[in-house]
Amino acid sequence: MDTGLMIDDQEHDVIVIGAGAAGASLAGELAGAGKRVLVLERGATFGDGDQNLAGMELFRRERYHPPESWFGPDGDPFRPQMVYAPGGNSKIWGGVLERMREEEFGGMAMQEGKAPEWPLGYGELAPWYERAEALFRVHGRAGVDPTEPPRSGPFPFEPRPIAPFLERLREGLERQGLHPYPLPLSWADGAEGGTGDGERFSLAPALAKGRLRLFTGARVTSLAVAPGGRRVEGVEAEIGGQRWLFRGHQVVVAAGAVNSAVLLLRSVSDAHPRGLGNDSDQVGRCLMKPQLSVILQRATEPNDGLYDRSFGLTDFYRGDRNVSYALGSIQTGGGVLRDPLFAESPPVLSLVSRLLPKTALEWLADRSITWWAMSAVLPDPENRVSLRGERVHIDYLPNCREAHDRLVYRWLGEIQKVDDDPLTPEVRRTVVYPRGEAPLAVMGHACGTCRMGNDPATSVVDPQGRCHGVENLWIADASVFPSCPAVGPGLTVIAHALRVASLVGVAL
Repeated sequence: MDTGLMIDDQEHDVIVIGAGAAGASLAGELAGAGKRVLVLERGATFGDGDQNLAGMELFRRERYHPPESWFGPDGDPFRPQMVYAPGGNSKIWGGVLERMREEEFGGMAMQEGKAPEWPLGYGELAPWYERAEALFRVHGRAGVDPTEPPRSGPFPFEPRPIAPFLERLREGLERQGLHPYPLPLSWADGAEGGTGDGERFSLAPALAKGRLRLFTGARVTSLAVAPGGRRVEGVEAEIGGQRWLFRGHQVVVAAGAVNSAVLLLRSVSDAHPRGLGNDSDQVGRCLMKPQLSVILQRATEPNDGLYDRSFGLTDFYRGDRNVSYALGSIQTGGGVLRDPLFAESPPVLSLVSRLLPKTALEWLADRSITWWAMSAVLPDPENRVSLRGERVHIDYLPNCREAHDRLVYRWLGEIQKVDDDPLTPEVRRTVVYPRGEAPLAVMGHACGTCRMGNDPATSVVDPQGRCHGVENLWIADASVFPSCPAVGPGLTVIAHALRVASLVGVAL
């Protein structure tokens, strides 16, 4: 026996690895059902000052990068934009929670081919979307977005109010025949305010009632299997420099698209020499990251640079007048001084944000309106997460580039029309509209490395989220996505996690 290994003496119904939006939602659901739940989170609790960081601090510090490096396709190290903490990346997201469109589950036509179908349809996930919207207090309005999937009722809460200058901009877009709609936002009303997150809405209530155990600073290093390899019998983690072993009847991995794959690849045994759940050699493959470009529009009057996300457009979601394949979605960003994604410094803007003096950057911020263009990509087995010794390597080359370029240039044409509209004096045309793409380090929307499917030869988990060949191992995050949506994956991640929670509860 390894005398350096501490063995936890408590027996758990479920061990959840990762406390982001997926892990927190699943753990809170199971704890609320009376199950004995242990959550292992590698990060420390995130303070309010870190979560609500705004202004110049957002640009001058790499607050949202863990002290580790991954290695890109060129072999150079980079620090990913990730939050390791209870709540995970939901601590810094803009709170936009949208449903995937119905046709995305059936495989949309894209520039370089048809996206794969999901092994479950929109109708199977729709009740869980409703649960997720209620849990995360989503504010929105049904019936406005022309691509909106079927709903059984309105959003739980009315849309958040938006700044007056954005309201006039919305009206200008409507005069151009476009269909802006209020972005569905997770929001904590009342004295606490702010965007909702997994810790606030799921973990904290369960902890307050004593229904779960939470270990922070717990980096899970491997999953140990029983002889034969059909069950996970222990979860090994490092806590404060000490190795610990935890036991649970069911184990749920919810560490995100990269780290979930890394954990399975590290969990090598005689029964699983290529990593746990990797008999198909699919773990880590088909990494997908939606293409994200930021575009700056010039405002004629200063704003505070601190406003929230406001509205989106899907007029080009399925294509446009020239092509019949999907282009993607458009959304307003938050104010420049409040948007962590913008502060990640897309390449074209990085020099501006890093070198401008404080007064100049503030001037840029309070006279800018940010737009995000988002396009889906197709799964490619060569886009992957792999381990080389202890190093995490990301090999990634986005596809369907022409579709994203079309979306960006189509949107530039639309905002130029609004700039020329005398009824929208809040904005005006400029010689250059600064724009740039989010770098590889932005991993908050990554998906697809442990894909879901019926065939164990081509997938990692079954349609219920249970790992093929390992009866008590489940995956409940975006890594299971067979395709990449052209809206943020957050709500689908939460809905899937709640669905997996119900199935794990039945399996106990």
